[in-house]
This record gives sequence, structure tokens and C-alpha cells, in this order.
Amino acid sequence: MATVLSGTSGALYYTPAGTSVTTLAAGAFPATGANITVGSYLGFKVNDPVTLAYPVGATVTNAIPAGAYFVKTYVPATGIMTVSSTAGGSAVTATAAPSGFGAGFASITYTAPAVVGSVREWSFEITRSEIDVTTIGQEAGQYAPFRSYITGFADGSGSATVYTTDDDTNLSSRMIEDVIQATQAGATMKLYIDRIVAAGTVNDTTSRSISVPVILTSASLTVNPDDGQSVEIAFRPSAAPTFDLSKS
Repeated sequence: MATVLSGTSGALYYTPAGTSVTTLAAGAFPATGANITVGSYLGFKVNDPVTLAYPVGATVTNAIPAGAYFVKTYVPATGIMTVSSTAGGSAVTATAAPSGFGAGFASITYTAPAVVGSVREWSFEITRSEIDVTTIGQEAGQYAPFRSYITGFADGSGSATVYTTDDDTNLSSRMIEDVIQATQAGATMKLYIDRIVAAGTVNDTTSRSISVPVILTSASLTVNPDDGQSVEIAFRPSAAPTFDLSKS
């Protein structure tokens, strides 16, 4: 017997725009103190969960080690970040800078997409262009010759309707702000068609989802006295989506 989905098991997870820096040289890290120069006017916020990773072969003795952190401070104008081991904790400091990168780079990225709990609905459309390869000079017959086509590039577009509140720490509010974020590197949607949760954790093996890096293109606000304030966010893929439509 087939299972009918009501839609209530879907979900949208989001990685904020401007939270992926993958080109950090050794000089970006402190020889002493806590300041990491990640770049100006990115989208990092205080208490964002981030992951610091070094290239293979890097020497990090007495430097800030690789691992999972939280943003302690980030100053957009200077591009300087400090990180802490726990949300709201003390800044992690170093007494030496990392070295031995060679041609590689370190990275600081938002750790994983987080659920946007105030989503009313999402949609994602996939399209495929066609290329006309009809040739001229075909022999006339009883019926008109048909044009010939081959498949071209794939494309997509999507939208999500989110409710907004006066809590500007909500990811839904952050999505609205990210539409005009100058640097959108790292913005990613994870669109669950049916999200299976076990022991408080999403089971990606039995859930079906689409992961897509995106650019956010518009935010359309709707305000009236009878409904919750909602905003429709439009997005397009910035790279190929990953489809996980298997249940096993």
C-alpha cells in the first residue's frame, strides 16, 4: 500500500549567505592573540557554528587548531573574526601562526544547514533547455518533416514563503537580509520532501531531500491585518543540485 504524504513532513534547512571562506592563507591567522582576518562584509553573525579546516600537511602547533567553533565576534568593516569553543565562551587564542600550507588554503565555513522553523512552504522547479539541430534539405514526403532537438543545459528556480517576527536572530529573518548580502558564498538550501527524525536527529538515509547551493534573488513582503507577516524568498541554483530521493 502506497504512503500518501501530506506535506507536513517536509522541511527547509538553510546555510546563510556569506558564511564560506575557503581561501585563508597562513597570514590570516594570529601569531599571538585571537584575531582571524577572514574578509570584510561577509555574512557571519555572533554564535554562528563554524568549522575551521587546514590543508593536509599544515603545521598548527600552538596555533588555533582545526575543529568546530562558534563565532565570538565578527567586525564586517575590518573582516576580523574571533571564535570560541562554546557559544558565548571565551575567544580561542594562539601563541603561533599556522604554517606549511604550500599551495593550499585553510577554510572557515558554516558548519551545517540549520532548520528554518517558520517556513510556510517551499517550491523548486527544474527545467531543461533544448537545442534545435534540424537540418535543411530534407526530402519532402506525405507528412511534414519534424524538427530535431537534443537536450541542453539544466536550470532551476525556487521560492520559500517564511513568516517573520521581531526576533532578528531567526533564520527566516536572516534569509530576507541575505537577499541583499553582497557576498552570498555559502548560501545553501536543503529541501526535505519528507524529513524522518529519529531520537531528535534527522535520518538522511530514510529522508528524501534536495541540496542546492543558491543565490537569493528577491524578497517579496506581504503585510495585512488578518494573517501573519510573510515574505516570499526567490532563489536560483548557483551550482548543480544534489538529489537524494532514495528511501534506503
